Amino acid sequence: MSQRKSVYIAYTGGTIGMAAGDRGYLPRPGFLGAQMARFSVLKDARMPRYDLHEYDNLLDSSNMTPRDWMVIAEDLTRNYDRYDGFVVLHGTDTMAYSASALSFLLRDLGKPVIFTGSQVPLFELRTDARENLINSILLAGDCGVPEVCLLVRHRLLRGNRSTKVSASRFMAFDSPNYHELASVGVETVVHRERHLRHPENPMTLHGLNDPQVADVRLFPGITPKILEQLLSGPLQGAVLHTYGVGNAPDDPSFLRILRDACDRGLVIVNCTQCLEGSVDMSGYATGNALADAGVISGWDMTPEAALTKLYWLLSQDLSVEDMRRLMQQDLRGELTVGS
Repeated sequence: MSQRKSVYIAYTGGTIGMAAGDRGYLPRPGFLGAQMARFSVLKDARMPRYDLHEYDNLLDSSNMTPRDWMVIAEDLTRNYDRYDGFVVLHGTDTMAYSASALSFLLRDLGKPVIFTGSQVPLFELRTDARENLINSILLAGDCGVPEVCLLVRHRLLRGNRSTKVSASRFMAFDSPNYHELASVGVETVVHRERHLRHPENPMTLHGLNDPQVADVRLFPGITPKILEQLLSGPLQGAVLHTYGVGNAPDDPSFLRILRDACDRGLVIVNCTQCLEGSVDMSGYATGNALADAGVISGWDMTPEAALTKLYWLLSQDLSVEDMRRLMQQDLRGELTVGS
């Protein structure tokens, strides 16, 4: 008989483990572990053995910061050699940001790290938490996907290709520009041809410092003055959410502000506001004008991947030219160049 796989579960907070309170759901220390201990299926010999580590400061994911990404990454790094796979239980609101960030922080990852959560707590009668929890533990122990993933119901998605698309449906996440990595049905189908290559080097943690980054969404009527205020101060980089395939107003004052910001060394990444598709700044004159101003293409990255990649690159000892070059290269499966 083969030895049971072992899975480390990091419970960071979020709806999945919350209890009912006078003002709504809220984290309660020890509550999730007590709920999990009641489920006989988790003790089944066919399930991986798991250890649950509950964080001291359980967070609603709306309160997540880059420092918390580092707490999770450091925790997984300390336990990396002791387990076959990892599950991170996390609130769904910012889970795509955390999963994207971990994909950059954990370099040469050779084991599954699966983020999951739920729209309804585990203790409720009608909940998506049971399915997400069981499937995550099973896949973390046995799927062998060497990357950071996000699981929602029956779909295993690449973490840095995922985005939350619904505030109310159990199928809350999608991966608009990349295929699922595995699917769970009557049979579990693992699409190994879609996975990142297994690394040759040991996993290493590449950390963050405290870069100043902005997220700027264009809208009809945005004025050059507003843009100038958003890009002022000690800013080092920004994700610019543009229209369609990467278009923006071609107002000379608007473009001058972007050019001045790029000349100061800001790394400004062009991402489309569309859920699906890619930036192509050569398609229209307005897109070409952004490129001429120094804005770089984010191709088909999700906004979450673009922002967290920018945080990570700005935390490394790199020149502005190298950051701009690497921002447009596929480092962890986060983009399709020229898509």
